[in-house]
Amino acid sequence: MTLYINTASYDEIIIALKDGSKTIAQKKIKAPRRQAEKLVPAIDALLKARKIKLSALKKVVVSSRGGSFTSLRIGVITANALAFALKIPVEAEEKSMKNNKKFGPYSLVEPLYDREPNIGISKKPKL
Repeated sequence: MTLYINTASYDEIIIALKDGSKTIAQKKIKAPRRQAEKLVPAIDALLKARKIKLSALKKVVVSSRGGSFTSLRIGVITANALAFALKIPVEAEEKSMKNNKKFGPYSLVEPLYDREPNIGISKKPKL
């Protein structure tokens, strides 16, 4: 079972559970600049709705490119933390970017930003 995480958009989270190439469950959550608050509870709810335990996960795949600096970072950090805690592999959705780094028995995904981070200056999202 693979957990897919995409937080590249500043206003949306996409998570999915996949068994091989088959998508078992997928959820899109509106979260304008609130991915940090909503991502982990959404993953928990998706797993519980399908009666799947965290221990059933065998891999985490995360979108690691594009989008806003902070929202992208939230998804990548969450994927890395889950994979590390569960001792399972994590990989970037964009495998060809070769941004998976091996550190001993586990790997990490590094985010690839498409522009310089603009930290501290934010625009209010349209609600």
